Amino acid sequence: MASPPDICIRGAGIVGRTLALLLARERLNVALVESTQPNTAPDVRAYSLNGAAKALLQDLRGWPEPPAVTPVHQMQVWGDQGGQLNFGAQEQGVGQLNWMVDVPVLEALLIQAVQFQPQIQVLQAPVAAPLTVVCEGRTSQTRAELGVGFDITHYPQHAVATRLLCERAHEGIARQWFGWSAAPGLTQPQAEVLALLPMGGEGGREVALVWSVHPLRAQELMAMSAQEFALALTSACEHRLGGMELSAERAVWPLQLARAERWIGPMPGATKQAFVLAGDAAHSLHPLAGQGLNIGLADVAELVQVIRAKEFWRPLYDLKLLRRYERARQADVQAMGLVTDGLQRLFAQPGPVWQNLRNWGMRGFDRSGPLKHWMTQRAMGQSADRADR
Repeated sequence: MASPPDICIRGAGIVGRTLALLLARERLNVALVESTQPNTAPDVRAYSLNGAAKALLQDLRGWPEPPAVTPVHQMQVWGDQGGQLNFGAQEQGVGQLNWMVDVPVLEALLIQAVQFQPQIQVLQAPVAAPLTVVCEGRTSQTRAELGVGFDITHYPQHAVATRLLCERAHEGIARQWFGWSAAPGLTQPQAEVLALLPMGGEGGREVALVWSVHPLRAQELMAMSAQEFALALTSACEHRLGGMELSAERAVWPLQLARAERWIGPMPGATKQAFVLAGDAAHSLHPLAGQGLNIGLADVAELVQVIRAKEFWRPLYDLKLLRRYERARQADVQAMGLVTDGLQRLFAQPGPVWQNLRNWGMRGFDRSGPLKHWMTQRAMGQSADRADR
């Protein structure tokens, strides 16, 4: 990089690298700061990406090829007392609802793209720049150093994730169960959310598991042998895909709803410098709706649009400029947070009255027609104009 950086991005994950590539297209010099701490945990992540996220990554030539990307044609959701929801691509007039993407493959494509972009310099330590964008994830050290509060609601659940090979093909269907399970040491059953997500391309038999359970139940599941775990899962998902066997290590992490108290501000102790938060450094949601990375990439798209449309005389550190990004994204993130938090709380309420209410609601929503269509379009990343035409 011949000139000093215009923007320093702290965090070189999917959000950070995508942002760096888009800003480089705007003829801006970008310093991209990688983490110096290697991640030794097994990477079994799989992201559900909507049409807007796909278009963004395709434009950067960062969209994986099959079998690293699997189209989802249908989503089936079961409640705890007979409630059921079905979302189909055909009824929405599209080929796919969304796509399941293998994270390591996506990251490798973005790393390669960054290497061929001369306006991006990959660094091991932050440098001063008119604008610093923090994309370090929900445990961001930079956010803490900036003195930005992170309002966290801890859910009484941990996510257990892994990959499995199934006896039957997944048929491009994402399956999700809201239910209850006993946890060791507790007298009452605890709410859980189990999701099996299709992987390995069309016709594949591989699925990604995200099983949100009470922390004590998570400890029990992690302590099981691979065979015991597969049997417990097969029973919990009602043998929908036949027998199962683990094809990867298991990972576990706590779940939370969180949002930074502010997403922009001046850099402390510096003049003509400002910061912006994006991705999980700004917000964190329950994974039950599968919208985490979609929202992070929407942050990226909005920030780039704000910078692209700025008045020529405004500097990148202008807080009035950056507030446009903050206002636009906070509303969207808050709305999705209310949906995911509301669903989690609704299905965590014990007792027959709550069971009857939520499952009656599921059945009613499944037959709601325009409302169901409207919600599905937004989950797919469609704009309001397009969704309502």
